[in-house]
Amino acid sequence: MNLGNKVVYQIYPKSFQDTNEDGIGDLKGIIEHLDYLKELGVDYLWISPFFVSPQNDNGYDIADYRDIDPMYGTMEDFERLVEEAKKRNIYLMMDMVFNHCSTKHEWFQKALKGDPYYRDFFIFRKGRNGLPPTNWESNFGGSAWNYLPETDEYYLHLFHETQADLNWENPEVRKACCDIVNFWIDKGVKGFRFDVINLISKECYEDDLKGNGKRFYTDGPRIHEFLHELNRETFGKYDDIITVGEMASTTLENSIRYSNPDSEELSMIFNFHHLRIDYPSGNKWEVQPFRFHDLKKNLFMWQREMEKGGGWNALFWYNHDQPRIVSRIGDEGRYRKESAKMLATTMHGLQGTPYIYQGEEIGMTNAHFTDISQYRDIETLNYYTILKQKGKPEEEIYESFRRKSRDNSRTPMQWDDTKNAGFSTGEPWISVISNYKEINTLDREEDDSIFQYYRKLIQLRKTVPVIADGTFEALMEDHDRILAYKRENDSQLLYVFCNYFAEDVDVPYEVPEGCRCIISNYNEDIKPEKLRLRPYEAVMFLKDK
Repeated sequence: MNLGNKVVYQIYPKSFQDTNEDGIGDLKGIIEHLDYLKELGVDYLWISPFFVSPQNDNGYDIADYRDIDPMYGTMEDFERLVEEAKKRNIYLMMDMVFNHCSTKHEWFQKALKGDPYYRDFFIFRKGRNGLPPTNWESNFGGSAWNYLPETDEYYLHLFHETQADLNWENPEVRKACCDIVNFWIDKGVKGFRFDVINLISKECYEDDLKGNGKRFYTDGPRIHEFLHELNRETFGKYDDIITVGEMASTTLENSIRYSNPDSEELSMIFNFHHLRIDYPSGNKWEVQPFRFHDLKKNLFMWQREMEKGGGWNALFWYNHDQPRIVSRIGDEGRYRKESAKMLATTMHGLQGTPYIYQGEEIGMTNAHFTDISQYRDIETLNYYTILKQKGKPEEEIYESFRRKSRDNSRTPMQWDDTKNAGFSTGEPWISVISNYKEINTLDREEDDSIFQYYRKLIQLRKTVPVIADGTFEALMEDHDRILAYKRENDSQLLYVFCNYFAEDVDVPYEVPEGCRCIISNYNEDIKPEKLRLRPYEAVMFLKDK
C-alpha cells in the first residue's frame, strides 16, 4: 500500500453532528456528512472512541471494547457507517485504548472482587509507609497511584484515576487485546490508531529521582516485542489495513523501529516534539510565544531521520488533545485564512501521511472560554485545582487554558450560521464557539475558501508523485521567518516556501528555471523569480525533470 498518497480525517464524534437532539454527536451524524468528506477527498476516517464508557475522559476510558455507547448509537448504526463510507471509497480507522481501561470495565470490577485471573490484568502494589508505591505522577496531575482501602493496595493509573493501567506482562491481557482488534477487523475496519501505545511496557516500579516516572515506562523494555505480537496476531495478516501509534515522548530511534516495515509493528507514528515549541522548560501550562527555529528544527530532523531509517511519519498539526493550530501558531484574526492555508501547505507537502482534524479544513479557532464552568476536559479541570492551590492568579490560569486546553479542539463542528452552528437543535454538551456565524462550512464552494485549499492539497498529493514518494531536503534552515524545503524523485522536483509571520519577506533562494506554481494561498500564479512572500504566504513550485 502506498501510504504517501493517503489522507486521514479525524472525527471527534461527540462534537461532529448530533441527530437526536441530545446535544451529543453520534454515528448517524457522521453518516449524514460522508458526502462532505468525500468532497474533501480523504481516504480514512479516524474516529475517536465511541465504545461504552463512563465518559470521564470523553471515551478514552473504555468500559466495553466490543459495544457502542448508546449515546452514539447502535452496532447497526456502525455497520451502516462502514457500508456507506465504503461506497464513497472511505474506510474507518478505530481508536484503540490499550494502555488502560475504565475502572467500570468488567475486568477491573472482577479484579476488585478478588478474582485472581483478572487481578493480574492490572498493576496492584502495596504502599510504602503510608505513601504510594512510587513517586510517579499522573499525566493529568497528582499521583499515578490510587489507594484501595478495602485491600490496602494501590493500582497504577498513568492518566485519570478511573483509567486503570493494563498489565501487558500478562499474556492473557495481550490475547484479549488481539481478540478485540480482530473483532473490529471482522466488522470491516481498515485502520487502527493506538492511543499512548508506547507506554504499555512496564517492568521497573521504583521512585524516579530525576523526574516524574516517565523514563520507567516510555518506550519500555518489551514494547517492540508486544507490538510485533499484536501485528502478527491481528492486522499484520492483511495488506489493506493501516495503523498508527500515538507515541508519547518517544525517541527517533524507537519511532524508526516502530514504523519501519521490516519491524512488522506499525505503519506510522505520531510524535509530538514539534508541538512543544511553546512549552517553557517543558511546562505545557505556561504561556509563551512559539519558537520558530525550534519548530523548523524538529520538523526537519524528523523528516530527515525517519527517511534515513526507513520509518514513516504521520503528519499533523493537532488532534483532540491540542489547541487549534491557527490560534496557536497562525493568526486567527486578520490573517486567519492566509495563515491556515500556509500551515496546511507546510504539512501537506512533507513526506508522510497527512491527518486533518475536524474543523481544521475551515480554519476553526480556539474557544476562548472565560469561565471554568465552560470547560469539560478532565485534564483542564484537574490543573485548574492544582494551579489554584499553587497560588497562580485566576486570569493567568484562564489565559493558559484559552491557549492550551484540550477543549479548544473539542467544541462542536461549525456547519452553518444557524443555532448551535448546525451541530444540534438541543443544548450542546460543550459550548459552540461564538464565531460560528463567520466561520463555518457554508463558504466551502468559494474559490478562496480554506476548504477548497485543503481539497486542492489533497488532490495534489494524489496526482503529483513527488509529494507522495519524494525525498526530503531542508532549505534555508537558519532563516528566521521562512520555512522551506525541497522534495525530489526520479522525475520531479518540488519546492515549498512558507512565511510564518505577518510581514513581507524576500526569499534568498534561487528557484531553478522551469519551475511552475502549482498552489498558492494568495490564489495567484506566483513567479519564482526574485520571490517575495507576503504575510503568511505559502507557495509550491513544481519542475519536471
